[in-house]
Amino acid sequence: MADKSFTVLDLLDLDLKAHNSLHLRCLSGRKGLIRDITVPNLNRPGLALSGFYDSFGWRRVQVFGRGETAYLQKLVADNNLDGIRQLFSYEIPCCVFTHSLEPPAEVIEIADAAGCTLLQTNLDTTEFSTRLLRVFSDIFASKKTIHGVLVEVYGVGIVLTGDSGVGKSETALELIERGHRLVADDIIEMRCVNGNTVLGQGANKMISHHMEIRGLGIINISQLYGVGAIREQKEVQLVVKLEEWDANKVYDRLGTDEHTEEILGVKIPLLEIPVKPGRNLPIIIETAAMNERLKSMGYYSAREFNQNVLKWIETGTAQAAYYGSDDSY
Repeated sequence: MADKSFTVLDLLDLDLKAHNSLHLRCLSGRKGLIRDITVPNLNRPGLALSGFYDSFGWRRVQVFGRGETAYLQKLVADNNLDGIRQLFSYEIPCCVFTHSLEPPAEVIEIADAAGCTLLQTNLDTTEFSTRLLRVFSDIFASKKTIHGVLVEVYGVGIVLTGDSGVGKSETALELIERGHRLVADDIIEMRCVNGNTVLGQGANKMISHHMEIRGLGIINISQLYGVGAIREQKEVQLVVKLEEWDANKVYDRLGTDEHTEEILGVKIPLLEIPVKPGRNLPIIIETAAMNERLKSMGYYSAREFNQNVLKWIETGTAQAAYYGSDDSY
């Protein structure tokens, strides 16, 4: 069961565009608009209407398609309203009639008396169900906020993390200058969808595309570089941790050791990049993004290098190069 409050009224008020729109309107039962939707799923109540209530998912949004609506009309025509009253005796969040179907007046009266909201959409049942589940997946997803900068580099969502003042925003600004895009600066809201995908966006959409550059102040990226330099959200595919160069720390020089950071139960590849004067961080991050794309296609540069070295050693060429003419001394 979900741990956040989301009411039927919230569902109606969602500002969804184009292929995400649910096209919902309220038919009756406005008193039920304050009911909470606690289960991010839906139910087709055909079995319940026929009198089978074992494992009835009454906490879910009830979807009435052509079949369920036709059955309601049959019950009304037969003057068999007890089954309908039994259905609405449960505290159902709401009922949605697809295909622009109209429930019988008797059903509207019973639902209204029970305080249950009846909604209508012009979408067909399959399309509405798909969109509703997608909306629920987004709304009820596990969330957390982190401090950092989220950018899109060559199509790869990269989170830049590190101590304050290490140069995250300056590095992101250079990446934007080189044609990449900013998703969020400073506070990033992460949410896990489908159990294996982490999406990131600005925690506050009003200021997510602004950046704070020390010595310069707050700048508006969309105004300076245009709308092509920003995007609203992006899947997090790589975490880059920037840290001050530590001469006593051994950094990975081959790339064979793969590290990850767990975010909302999903393991994301992690790179630790030391920062010191003279290092071109934007180029390093661009290369990391391209290398991550190669990995997603099954090509691992470090592994291939390691295998080539082993093959070279096995051929005996390495031994000859090692001993060479020095063997005569």
